[in-house]
Amino acid sequence: MSVATSENVKTLPFAKAINAGLRKAMQENDRVLLMGEDIGPLGGVFRVTEGLQAEFGEDRVVDTPLAESGIVGTAIGLAMRGYRPVCEIQFDGFIFPAFDQITTQLAKMNYRSRGRVNLPVVIRVPYGGGIGAIEHHSESPEALFAHTPGLRVVTPGSAQDAYTMIQEAIASPDPVLFFEPKGRYWEKGQVDLDAQIGAATLNKAVIARTGTDVTVVAYGPTVATALRAAEAAKSEGKSIEVVDLRAVSPIDFATVTASVRKTGRLVVAHEAATYMGPGAEIAARVAEECFFDLQAPILRVGGFHTPYPVAKVEHEYLPNLDRILDAVDRVLAH
Repeated sequence: MSVATSENVKTLPFAKAINAGLRKAMQENDRVLLMGEDIGPLGGVFRVTEGLQAEFGEDRVVDTPLAESGIVGTAIGLAMRGYRPVCEIQFDGFIFPAFDQITTQLAKMNYRSRGRVNLPVVIRVPYGGGIGAIEHHSESPEALFAHTPGLRVVTPGSAQDAYTMIQEAIASPDPVLFFEPKGRYWEKGQVDLDAQIGAATLNKAVIARTGTDVTVVAYGPTVATALRAAEAAKSEGKSIEVVDLRAVSPIDFATVTASVRKTGRLVVAHEAATYMGPGAEIAARVAEECFFDLQAPILRVGGFHTPYPVAKVEHEYLPNLDRILDAVDRVLAH
């Protein structure tokens, strides 16, 4: 999103920006309701929904049983009756009990009905690592849902996008998987609370930093890492352009290919495993469309093809600044 320009600008942590976006959507449409485990008085594990039940009541901020399949299944029924439910999956690894509901029901109902049934359901998923969590609490399953036709898969990389994109997701007629980089929840950024939203911008990538030598594509938790890498490379005379993808499905390839045609080089970074990860699709598409513009092989930096490791060594698994800079050096060597 563009830099905040209105007078109603606040510095908010990422989590509070989502909270503000949820509040605004609920104020503007009384058919919006929230569902999830411990999201009421507790405000969720990460306090993203803090204060919302007190403001809007138990009928619109619903504490559910510990049953993800039931949460999503109920949301599907509510959406068919004209509501706009927003489900919270407490941690990324807990989404798999709801996988069947999401991929065989939520994703396909519009297609099955030949467009007569819309399911405007948003599923909020805190995802990614960096918080020292135990098993099943640091997954990056976005590729599984991006592979499923009928779902939008989006992930904000800044507090401003967290605020606007959650509203855009709720306004969308399509089911949206809204992946929130939980390792960034406490990072602060400027948020324009008067920023206008538009459904057409939900899957639009943005140039987070301009550059001339190499394009680094990132999304969600790796956007901040890519920006730090670009700043570090600047001191060595290297110019990195950072593309914040914002949506993993559909991907805004027009923005990505335009950047690669300018720089001639591409590095893709994400926390999900490199093997069969979103970067593989990006690399294949860019190789197809920008073959004669590329001056070096496309490189990917991501997680390894293993279960997410224990907290003590997760820093070895995640794509950090050094790993991104190493890939930049390798593509610039050609």
